[in-house]
Amino acid sequence: MKFGVFDHIEMADRSMAVAFQERIRFVQAADEAGFWGYHVAEHHASPLNTVPVPGVWLGAVAQATKRIHMGPLTYLLPLYSPLRLAEEICILDHLSNGRYEVGVGRGVSPFELGYHKIDHSKSREIFEDAYKCLKVALTSDVFSYDSDRFGYKDVPVPLRPLQGPHPAFWYASSNATGSAFAGDEGLHFVTNGPSARAKANIDTYREALAKRGGAAQPKGEFKGGAAIGVLRQIVVADTDAQAIAIAAPAVAHHHANLTHLARKHAHEGSVAQRLNIPLAATVEDALREGAVIAGTPETVCAEIERQVAELGINYLLTYPFFGDMRFDQAMRSLNLFASEVMPKLAHL
Repeated sequence: MKFGVFDHIEMADRSMAVAFQERIRFVQAADEAGFWGYHVAEHHASPLNTVPVPGVWLGAVAQATKRIHMGPLTYLLPLYSPLRLAEEICILDHLSNGRYEVGVGRGVSPFELGYHKIDHSKSREIFEDAYKCLKVALTSDVFSYDSDRFGYKDVPVPLRPLQGPHPAFWYASSNATGSAFAGDEGLHFVTNGPSARAKANIDTYREALAKRGGAAQPKGEFKGGAAIGVLRQIVVADTDAQAIAIAAPAVAHHHANLTHLARKHAHEGSVAQRLNIPLAATVEDALREGAVIAGTPETVCAEIERQVAELGINYLLTYPFFGDMRFDQAMRSLNLFASEVMPKLAHL
């Protein structure tokens, strides 16, 4: 079992400068504690995410850390020029000394895509075209690609990634279509949401991956070669009551940020239908669904063991610093998790 850290870097009650300084210290602590990866989301025009240009942020993270892998989860490919993105990936792979992991996706929010003049109903076909184009750009010295949307002819590509043939691709999905795509392509995979839904997505991914024959770029540190993960907001404290008391306002703040654009566009359809994301609004609901794990190290260990057995994952993507949580609370939780949870679960 490997452990990672997921992040949005949400707007809260401090300046962005302070928030960024805190996060760098937090990721450094995760690096020193032995977490395998650090993954940051890409969202636009939303208080949910203050790093809508993830490559810029990850360039800073690369220089501040030594061992932890890192990458976007995910780049929203419909918003990018594949050639420009290939060049960015090459730079970041070298800045991180080969620790870069490339998450790709189409974007879950129709509102965010709409601000960029991308029709959400066409975003999957745009994404798949951009993904094919990106792979060619990353593996060519002279790059040509022709489709209805992208057209390149004999473009020199002097930049090469440090990792060959390129950093591994990852995919995060909360639905069956995306899960099947990830398995078909042999991408490393993460899902989220209530345990029943997460299990259905993981089962869909596993079936497609088995038909394919395994990961496109296997990673030996993950059993079977493919990372199969689930995202969980995690709070560890000295007592269960303390952990829940910390988690409750953070969950509420995160939910408000998560649904900010959907509420702004409420007349365009229900939140759940438009975003297709888990929407537990309270810590009680999130704990019941398994999306939040909060308590003492013993409580957290027991719940993670239960979910690992139920879901069959080999990667736990923890989300320990979310909502309006204070830096000292997140650091205390991270330290308890690293010292009293990770060692007991590494054998899983």
